Amino acid sequence: MQKAAKKNQYCDDYTQLYQEFNWLVPERFNIAEVCARRWAANPDQIAIRHEDEAGFTRTLSYPELQSQANQLSNLLSLQGIQRGDVVAYVLPQRPEAAITLIAILQMGAIAMPLSQLFGPDALEYRLQHSQARAIIIDRSVWDQFAGIAAHCQDLKTCICVDHEDLDEDLPALGWTHYVPEMPQEFALTDTCSSDPAILIYTSGTTGDPKGALLPHSALIGNLPGFVASQNWFPQQRDVFWSPADWAWTGGLMDALLPTLYFGKTIVAWQGRFSAKKAFQLLEKYRVTNTFLFPTALKQMMKTCPQPRSQYRLRLRALMCAGEPLGETVFHWCQQALGITPNEMYGQTEMNYIVGNSHQHWPARPGSIGRPYPGHRVALIDDDGQPVATGFPGEIAVHRRDIHGEPDPVFFLGYWKNEAATRHKYSGEWCRTGDLAVMDEDGYLWYQGRSDDMFKSAGYRIGPAEIENCLLKHPAVANAAVVPKPDKERGNLVKAYIVVTPTHRASNALVSELQAFVKKLLAPYEYPKEIEFLDALPMTTTGKVQRRILRLQEIERAKTS
Repeated sequence: MQKAAKKNQYCDDYTQLYQEFNWLVPERFNIAEVCARRWAANPDQIAIRHEDEAGFTRTLSYPELQSQANQLSNLLSLQGIQRGDVVAYVLPQRPEAAITLIAILQMGAIAMPLSQLFGPDALEYRLQHSQARAIIIDRSVWDQFAGIAAHCQDLKTCICVDHEDLDEDLPALGWTHYVPEMPQEFALTDTCSSDPAILIYTSGTTGDPKGALLPHSALIGNLPGFVASQNWFPQQRDVFWSPADWAWTGGLMDALLPTLYFGKTIVAWQGRFSAKKAFQLLEKYRVTNTFLFPTALKQMMKTCPQPRSQYRLRLRALMCAGEPLGETVFHWCQQALGITPNEMYGQTEMNYIVGNSHQHWPARPGSIGRPYPGHRVALIDDDGQPVATGFPGEIAVHRRDIHGEPDPVFFLGYWKNEAATRHKYSGEWCRTGDLAVMDEDGYLWYQGRSDDMFKSAGYRIGPAEIENCLLKHPAVANAAVVPKPDKERGNLVKAYIVVTPTHRASNALVSELQAFVKKLLAPYEYPKEIEFLDALPMTTTGKVQRRILRLQEIERAKTS
């Protein structure tokens, strides 16, 4: 396949790849075994290259990853952690995060990664709702945890990576004191591929967060999309880096675990994202493969329009997801980075289901791609019936592939929420809540969340197309489009804009942007109102929170 792709970069092998793909899911399977233990015999095999903001660097080999995971598993066992228990951890991109994950999974326990960005209330809810028995943290979240620890009655053990100068009234086991004293051997727990492995709480748009429980087999379900979106990963010198938080599906299932599954090296950057630092990391660690959010790519594009004139880059594949990429950024990646980006789509509940692999089927600017091999995807209506080609529908994934075999990508259900799990399905179709249009060639064109769509003067408006159009203007660094309630039209199209450092917000710029959209899109799509912000509200996974802006407009309408 590689030779064919190099010979003709515009080849289209999609139909053959999709039709001939078959799942191979073993009955007994454990993520920790395939991502660490099987590589532990080679002392020269590097798992993680770590760097923090202070310039401190570390290297962790696969044998070190496995032996330290064994030590942590032994410590957790002494603390009473058993198979099926939930163990939480709040750690940045650092070796201890990977060690912790492997240690939990090889015990047959359930790993619950939590973001450093969570405040006390968010941490408390997840720890209480999951009934977590232990937590592993570092100093960056100690204050948040200290304030809510007494309210988490099921939590019996806390292990702190950086234990110096901590509150003695809140006992914790110091990683550096206890873990190295443990035996370096630990027997892998025998697990089924369908056994629970990872619990990730999704933010959702309404109500409390829901805990999506993933089985060990979910990693297998992710692999076809990962391999394809990374241009047939792995190759001999592949090195992976992504700024995506390892506490979220994007960082965990799209970066860390699949890289370890193939025994390759992943770069861990423990620090804030910046466009300049991103280019420095790509150059310093000879990164060949990456996953970058569109938001990150937009920053990189605006900060350094011609990066190859300043940095020696070795990128051979770039995947993006989380928000629509848009044609402007797509073409910048091709021209400035020399890489055709492979846009991908997925959710925590069933990840890596749709996307591109431009070496084997052409990537179309603005499209999130085709269903990846192994996944049967359709657009359905409110009644769960497939919609016709060219009409918008909700993206849905069937429990079984085109050959009638179970698709291993699915979550097991929502933690302690059977009603929400049932509501996620229409028969055998699992709903995503996202709208798209499928063209005659099977490419999906994202239309936005079902609750992001709105009507204005009878026209159905999808924010993504307008946002992508605005981003083509040199003054726009980021944009979000929401409805503004209006008595005559029902809603007006309103855009929130973050301007680039070289431009200033002004009435003249408002008129210029309105005229710009009018020229490129339909007359009813241009923003009747524009408001400038220093920054858009974002989720911890890098998605624009249109819901916050939408609710703000509703509240404003009530008082006007």
